[in-house]
Amino acid sequence: MRPVNLLVAAGLTTVLAAAAGCAPADDDTAAPAASAGASAAASCAPAQLKTVAAGKLTVGTDDPVYPPWFADNKPESGQGFESAVAYAVAEKLGYTKEQVAWTRVTFNNAIAPGPKTFDFDINEFSITDERKKAVDFSSPYYDVTQTVIALKSSKIAGAKSIADLKNAKLGAQVGTTSYRSITEVVKPAAQPSVYNNNDDAKKALQNGQIDGLVVDLPTAFYITGAEITDAVIVGQLPQTSGPPEQFGLVLDQGSALTGCVSGAVDALRADGTLRKLQQQWLSATQGAPTLA
Repeated sequence: MRPVNLLVAAGLTTVLAAAAGCAPADDDTAAPAASAGASAAASCAPAQLKTVAAGKLTVGTDDPVYPPWFADNKPESGQGFESAVAYAVAEKLGYTKEQVAWTRVTFNNAIAPGPKTFDFDINEFSITDERKKAVDFSSPYYDVTQTVIALKSSKIAGAKSIADLKNAKLGAQVGTTSYRSITEVVKPAAQPSVYNNNDDAKKALQNGQIDGLVVDLPTAFYITGAEITDAVIVGQLPQTSGPPEQFGLVLDQGSALTGCVSGAVDALRADGTLRKLQQQWLSATQGAPTLA
């Protein structure tokens, strides 16, 4: 897996000036920096963006969605890390909260080839080369760690290493990097179980159909802390070889919005907004052991 390179910038106009496809080129000579920045900001303004609905920014996500990424399955609330990130991106692009519309799209449909019903989708999508064949990704907004959870009574509840998971029956949501972590990192003897969504996967865990469930770290903390109170975090899985796993916003392949959306994400990273939102919504996710 290969993360999208970050653009280094001090503010939105500078970042947007560097974003591919957003800044107009001068036929003869390069414009002064301030003028180029103003032109880039103008080209990424709502009046210039070709969105699904004129004058609005349509954001996609799954149904249901879960804490700590969203609250109460209401992405429009602005509560939860990804809801807050979506609105922060919209604000950087010049949209008010009232100009943001949400649409529900399943995880697999969002990353499938073909025209989209959204301008961008936010739903814990790991940036991968395989997915880039069908969709565009923005710059990354979150670095990911995959984590194993199990019932306290499970035979793997006390696992200390990857080797301790070799004979476990593990499960994950279909099409996710969580599932790939099972097959590429753990490589258990038993074929992993696959579920349409995390609700089905959690039920399988509670019913004893699987020994452990693999999800991202923040979701693992929420499940064990609020949803399945007799479950525990077994540990974080090591990163696969190469660059770390990262989440990005999904856009239609070749979207005219990709450069501007990436510029907005980069600006949020540069001004500290992403860090502040992680502290606000994901601060409980520190300290889980790593399985060696």
